[in-house]
Amino acid sequence: MRDALAALGVRPSKEWGQSFLTDPFVADAEAALVERPSGHPVVEVGGGLGLLTAALLRRGVGPLTVIEKDRRLATFLEATFGPRIRVITGDALSTPLPPAEAVVGNLPYSVATPILLRLFAARVPRVVFLVQREVAERLAAPPGSRKYGRLSIVARLYGDVELFRTVGPEAFSPRPEVESRIGVHVARSGALPVPSVPEFEELLRRLFSSRRKQLSNLLPRVVPRRLDARDVARDAGWPLDWARRRPEELPPEAFFALARVLSEREASAPR
Repeated sequence: MRDALAALGVRPSKEWGQSFLTDPFVADAEAALVERPSGHPVVEVGGGLGLLTAALLRRGVGPLTVIEKDRRLATFLEATFGPRIRVITGDALSTPLPPAEAVVGNLPYSVATPILLRLFAARVPRVVFLVQREVAERLAAPPGSRKYGRLSIVARLYGDVELFRTVGPEAFSPRPEVESRIGVHVARSGALPVPSVPEFEELLRRLFSSRRKQLSNLLPRVVPRRLDARDVARDAGWPLDWARRRPEELPPEAFFALARVLSEREASAPR
């Protein structure tokens, strides 16, 4: 790996959070989770030196498009795999996503969360990701757990997350200081359970800004003064003891219902 990078004149960028996967068994495990037969378009984010790309091609995945930010690595991928893949040189945070039934990638730690949220919001049917273990476990955290929070709820807004094997630092070069984990996000079908995503994200931000406070103190922050917070909580189906609970104790569905009730109250308010 070091020799290949040196030949290309590439030094792993700390700014980009580059750490290249070197374990082919991990790459094959990711490729197996894509679960899309030949003829179904797949996008790989961050091709690097092509370890995951090769694993995907061995499993017959394709047509395969690879998005790679580093122009030198993009050129290397084109030369290595030829017409079997399409390479787009660009940033996965801003490059237009081609149509895909699945997206897979070993995501740089520094930008993994915004990339994943972009993919979820794009309603990609299946996203297979390898990210820092802490981020993966926050995405999949259940209510009441220490890692449950806004990120867990937003991930659930768009679908379901399932986590798989943990990957140690020895599977990468340069070796990171933390463990990673493979996960899969499957998009929900049909309409989203909230009327407005930006308003819902703002609602979560305000409710989770003081995690130690009880909802009796937090709910009035998002309920207009003309409304009674108790009535809103009742109509949203919240538990009777909601006032003594903290936000992390309620499931995502409770916040979805709250957003719908607030939207309905706003729509019916006198103009």
